[in-house]
Amino acid sequence: MKKLFFSLVALPLAFAAQGTQGSDQYPNTFTSRSADVQAFDNEAKKYNDWAISLGGGFSFIPHGDLTSFSNDEFKSGWNGYVSLDKQITHEFGLNLMYSKGKTNQVGQLPMPYGAKAGLANAWTKYDKISLLGDANLTQLFGRTRPFRDYKVAFHGYAGIGLMGYETELVDKDLSPASRPVKVDQELGIASFIFDLGAGVKFKASKSVDFEIRTMYTFTGDEEFDGGGDERKPSGAGSERISYNLINDTFADNLWTVTAGLSVKLGKHEEHLQWVDPLKDIYGRMDTLLLEENTKLKTCVKGDMDNDAICDDWDKELDTPAGARVDGSGKAFDMDLDGTIDLYDKCPTVAGPTSNQGCPQ
Repeated sequence: MKKLFFSLVALPLAFAAQGTQGSDQYPNTFTSRSADVQAFDNEAKKYNDWAISLGGGFSFIPHGDLTSFSNDEFKSGWNGYVSLDKQITHEFGLNLMYSKGKTNQVGQLPMPYGAKAGLANAWTKYDKISLLGDANLTQLFGRTRPFRDYKVAFHGYAGIGLMGYETELVDKDLSPASRPVKVDQELGIASFIFDLGAGVKFKASKSVDFEIRTMYTFTGDEEFDGGGDERKPSGAGSERISYNLINDTFADNLWTVTAGLSVKLGKHEEHLQWVDPLKDIYGRMDTLLLEENTKLKTCVKGDMDNDAICDDWDKELDTPAGARVDGSGKAFDMDLDGTIDLYDKCPTVAGPTSNQGCPQ
């Protein structure tokens, strides 16, 4: 019981003793006691880890009731983006991205309505905010040679976000029953999206990267393609179905292809995503070994008896010339008869020194 009571009292005191030691003093209880220790803060960073990216390109709706690819007709839109990028490790980062663009769509109802009726043009203007995880696939899977300098890197993206959009659809027959169909979805949680994508980055300089990127957005919204928000005939007594009934799927998805630049921020020479950690480790090891070699000194006292054992640890400083010695500098005496092998005529059989180490 006394031992248990002592342990319960001593354990908190031990932790308190560690806590009272100044954490700003190195080496301390929480370090490896190396003299080369510094605080882990912004001043200790060796690489830049922030960047601003911007670019633009094309946008399409590949899946929906109305698409950018229909009846051998292709209608491209545009897309622009800007993002704030934070590199967490060599392999992973986070991007806070704002995108803005417009898509153009065409659609045709499955029932015959004459030359023009049942054909429609639509457009969608959108604003999107996404938080993307950025995986540097080249760093993650391609690091096989530690001294390779990377100039090209493949990236994978995945994340979530919110989207606001405005749509309009116009049927080509221009009759009153086919008045423009509009939807206005405000940016908010009601339009929650998922993003997946891939890209390839080129290291143009230490300050700028060039990137080609493609992103696919899962909107989960029936209204994003401009087909409106109705899933029933367009008018009382009308046989014309809603454009939202062309397909059974409810999700209209967005596809973008862009080219852009990343401007790396910071005062250091390299950005974290381009640095091979193995290269850094080997470089530090070489530097450390070089420093230690300059400090290492051997045979400070010399080798007085020239037996190849430094006097610093030689236990027999007057070994006769030509005698074989062990690691401590003592001459060999295999039969332990007191006569070293150099003078022993019978080195494997014990004998008195007076008879040169041989039996009488």
